[in-house]
Amino acid sequence: MSLSSAASLAQSGLNTVTAEISVLSRNISGASDTSIYSEKTANVITGPGGASQVASITRATNQAVFQNLLGATSANATQSALLSGINTLNETIGNLSSSSSSSTTSSASSPSALLSNFTDALQSYEASPSDSTLAGAAVAAAVTLAQGLNSATATVNQVREQADSGIATSVQTINSLLTQFQTANAQIVNGTATGADVTNAQNTRDNILTQLAQQIGITTTTGANGNMSIYTDSGVTLFQGGAARNVTFSPTNSYTAATTGNAVYVDGVAVTGASASMPITSGTIAGLANLRDNVTVTYQAQLDGMAGALINTFAESDQTGSGPNLPGLFTTPGATSLPTSTTGLAGQISVNASVDPSQGGNALLLRDGGISGNSNYTYNTSGNTSYTTRLTQLLGNLSATQTFSAASGITTSASLSSYASASVGWLEGQYSNVSSQSTTQSTLLNTATTALSNATGVNLDNEMSKMLDLENSYSATAKLIQTIDTMFGTLITNLENLPA
Repeated sequence: MSLSSAASLAQSGLNTVTAEISVLSRNISGASDTSIYSEKTANVITGPGGASQVASITRATNQAVFQNLLGATSANATQSALLSGINTLNETIGNLSSSSSSSTTSSASSPSALLSNFTDALQSYEASPSDSTLAGAAVAAAVTLAQGLNSATATVNQVREQADSGIATSVQTINSLLTQFQTANAQIVNGTATGADVTNAQNTRDNILTQLAQQIGITTTTGANGNMSIYTDSGVTLFQGGAARNVTFSPTNSYTAATTGNAVYVDGVAVTGASASMPITSGTIAGLANLRDNVTVTYQAQLDGMAGALINTFAESDQTGSGPNLPGLFTTPGATSLPTSTTGLAGQISVNASVDPSQGGNALLLRDGGISGNSNYTYNTSGNTSYTTRLTQLLGNLSATQTFSAASGITTSASLSSYASASVGWLEGQYSNVSSQSTTQSTLLNTATTALSNATGVNLDNEMSKMLDLENSYSATAKLIQTIDTMFGTLITNLENLPA
């Protein structure tokens, strides 16, 4: 072999080792990266004459494990979104203990506890119907109960508004991520066609996918040229043919019990809401949509059922027998008749001003009747201070079995107190279930993350071992080049010393 050939081989070897060291350095740096980083490999080939070169740089992949990670990310995000909202709803039931005192109300915030306090106060008043103080305490407990239902409804509306706002933010994030994905995907497709190193772009694309999976459940497919397509977990196309689809949503800023939130659309196809033909099942959006459109709506129906039952339970009847029943102790602003629908009643229910001393009313009307302002609806027509018939009737109504809407998701036939207790149990059950699921999904996500790291991540021990090998190769190659350089020098000197 000539010296020039040897020098060429040595130089190619030095260039190859340098390229391998560069890849090694990227791996060592990537090992501390908190985002997804797949181990890179410099693929070395030997060409004609024995010259070596790095033909390509590839990265470790395991598509099955990565898809598991995407699924676990979406499922975890679903439960996290639900748990956050249900935690807020749980504030409406607060301390469930009720006071056993007959003259004070409990500080408990749940409608069930407030109803129990009110019932106790009403029973105390029944025992001493001439005691105006006990009458006032019963009315005050009724006011607290109504305000508790008002407050619970405000919390439900707040959770729905926050969920709606969260959906809007999530949609914006999805569109931004799809734009970023389009750029990274184009780099991969173009780089693959020219044989360029696309491993950094592939890592970028994977990290975008994990962020996207947090917002919406996805699946992916990849073509031979590196071009990737993305679909929702229900099969709607998010990205295909190098182009992102548009995700749209019209937010609703204010909610009442009668408000229906808008759907999220992917390229014109609804993926949330009752009208969705291909509804998504995971991701933050799925969790928020479930919270906004199902969990809170069901709980609101329970609150409204309680309010409607209270208004009807304490309604006054015409003692002459000719008029319709009218709102008594419990009413809604401006009402002149009993409600025909329970929708939204929990947010409107209040105590009639005519019986509320804090509003200038007479608490004794709770015993006597005529709260509606019509004398025909007076029960204690003789003004007997020991009259208990009406109070006994009201307590009987409270303990009687009533019919409730199936939309409440709990029993449709129960006493008001049993229904209120069932509502508390339902909400606690929701919290327990979602909390358990959230813990499970978080564990599965950690497991999937570890599995991907084990399958495609950087092993520093292996990299350090490679570094020693490459350092030895570099040193040996550099020494060979130095030797060849010395031999060239000797040859030139000898040629210069030849006789002319």
